[in-house]
Amino acid sequence: MRTISNFLATLSVAALALAAPLGAHAAPKKEFKVAWSIYVGWMPWGYAADHGIVKKWADKYGINIEVTQFNDYVESMNQYTAGAFDAVTLTNMDGLSIPAAGGIDTTAVIVGDFSNGNDALILKGKDKLEDVKGQNVNLVEFSVSHYLLARALESIGSSERDVKVVNTSDADMVAAYQTPDVTAVVTWNPLVSSILEDASAKKVFDSSQIPGEIIDLMVANTDVLKDNPDFGKALAGIWYETMAVMTAQTDEGKAARTAMGTASGTDLAGFEAQMAATKLFDKPADAVTFTASPDLSKTMDLVRNFLFEKGLLGSGAPSADVIGIELADGSVLGDKENVKFRFTTTYMDAAAKGAL
Repeated sequence: MRTISNFLATLSVAALALAAPLGAHAAPKKEFKVAWSIYVGWMPWGYAADHGIVKKWADKYGINIEVTQFNDYVESMNQYTAGAFDAVTLTNMDGLSIPAAGGIDTTAVIVGDFSNGNDALILKGKDKLEDVKGQNVNLVEFSVSHYLLARALESIGSSERDVKVVNTSDADMVAAYQTPDVTAVVTWNPLVSSILEDASAKKVFDSSQIPGEIIDLMVANTDVLKDNPDFGKALAGIWYETMAVMTAQTDEGKAARTAMGTASGTDLAGFEAQMAATKLFDKPADAVTFTASPDLSKTMDLVRNFLFEKGLLGSGAPSADVIGIELADGSVLGDKENVKFRFTTTYMDAAAKGAL
């Protein structure tokens, strides 16, 4: 989950999906497909589908929403990019590098949370960040882990030149740490928690030290939203109703957290530990404030420059400006003629005002 892939194979499919624009006089689209994958901040979507919350809000707006869980995060994004889904859960970084770089105009409908400790750099038998220098670092290359490593190195006046990145699948990370040759890893929860159970494992940097930079979103195809904004309203309604249940200190809330924990391969205690390392925007007003903050522009500037340096904004991209990123105030980072990634407070603000 939460990784970047080179997905050039999907681009031609995506281009075909965009070739036939929505008809000017056609009735608005009523059937929608949403993809999500396992991560603490996205478990509410599965719960909402299983407990009738998705159907309730879809019915309110006279539409149908089909929610599909993917075990492979990259595949969910590729399927969205190819036009098979109308919305998908992803990070701010992946939204820019996959659908946006693939030419799909994408809007962040819901800013759900940011990682606040869920992603971490762990050393074996060393307890200072400076000790990472000269080491091989096992991580999912070009992922949020790679970004976290870059930011950690920057914090000590260092760079990736001082380490060697070893591309390692998230599925193999825990087992890799157990081998003698692996002395440094960067990964995310629940893998972080598993690795830290080893007495030799020392966390030396985590995402709480770069708050607000690894952001988890529900995004949708911008053209689909323009055709029928009720889809965005329904998504916001689903999210905030589920948030209210999930965060409640009641029997229903505990049952919801237990169900989400079980669905993500842990238990109530494990899931609540992951929640504690997540800045969850369960109140729409807080999400609006975060999304409208000037800090988001700074974050997206860091992210787009990282992606450009890694060659992930499209082959032959001349600069980090190649893709326009529209912020909530309408300002644009990059090419105003090629805006493909957008942040909006429209739907979250409607939720905050009780206007859904």
